[in-house]
Amino acid sequence: MFDVLPSLPATMTAIEITQPGGPEVLVPMQRPVPQPKADEVLIRIHGAGVNGPDVFQRKGQYAPPPGASDIPGLEIAGEVVAVGSAVHRFKRGDLVCALVTGGGYAEYAVANHNVTMKLPAGLGMVDAAAMPETLTTVWLNLIQRGELRAGESVLIHGGASGIGTTATMIAKAMGASKIITTVGSEAHREASLLLGADHAIHYLEEDFVTKVDEFTSGKGVDVILDIIAGDYVAKNFQAAAMNGRIVQVSVLKGPAKELDLFPLMAKRLTLVGSTLRSRSYEEKAAIIAELEAHVWPLIEAGQFKPQVYRAFTLENARGAHELIDSGVHFGKIVLTTAAHLSA
Repeated sequence: MFDVLPSLPATMTAIEITQPGGPEVLVPMQRPVPQPKADEVLIRIHGAGVNGPDVFQRKGQYAPPPGASDIPGLEIAGEVVAVGSAVHRFKRGDLVCALVTGGGYAEYAVANHNVTMKLPAGLGMVDAAAMPETLTTVWLNLIQRGELRAGESVLIHGGASGIGTTATMIAKAMGASKIITTVGSEAHREASLLLGADHAIHYLEEDFVTKVDEFTSGKGVDVILDIIAGDYVAKNFQAAAMNGRIVQVSVLKGPAKELDLFPLMAKRLTLVGSTLRSRSYEEKAAIIAELEAHVWPLIEAGQFKPQVYRAFTLENARGAHELIDSGVHFGKIVLTTAAHLSA
């Protein structure tokens, strides 16, 4: 049993992936409004973040985990409209954001209460929709796995992406001594520097290993956060400092080839990787607890704000994916629903 508003509709608009392919395969359809289990809340979605894993899922390269919705979308913000019988932290009317294993590209979605968060004071729905997946991923990989500490240097690949912009802000807030990003255009270089990077390397025109060596006086960087892979893996070994940590978050350029592991051993490097989506709710809840303790106060103090580049309507998910595929955006892309437009 669950506490539910009697006026909820039976169906909703949701975005289906009709077949693996380009943005044109994202099509609005009618789906039943999901019903929350005992440990879930039902959220009327105002905004949903668009992320790299959504693109991989659209292309048929990243299947949802068992039991997850086939609807794409891993982060949402909205209003609680129904509460499962075992949920005591939330009630109808609460404004929340949530990390979901799928189902975000819709007007309603269910979320486990352990990965649902009340909005920090003063944060709007569009900004909140850009946070749960990206911020949790960055905290897990940069802070927990990469163990970035105050006074250390960091290299963030894909500095214009949602991961890259969030990592830049988190590194600055955590007191990193030097923040270096890689970006693909002069516009992105300028934006990255304004956001807080000390140096932004235009990777199409400059070799990042050479520039890191220059910026660190030959020492290298303590932590590297990489969403690229491919030939970057070997180059990361060169750019890392002695005892450096390299965290692999994605593999946009595919597998590493002809990889020489000797620099990994000679520098006593640590190379780790992880994914977030398949982790248990308990694991995700532990990450979220740290975010609420360390990042929520920064948001409420105006020291951290998600970088939202553009919002599209839910029905135009295709346009949002055309933009993310183009790579010209800086920060996050968000889908908004009729609930947000009428609020």
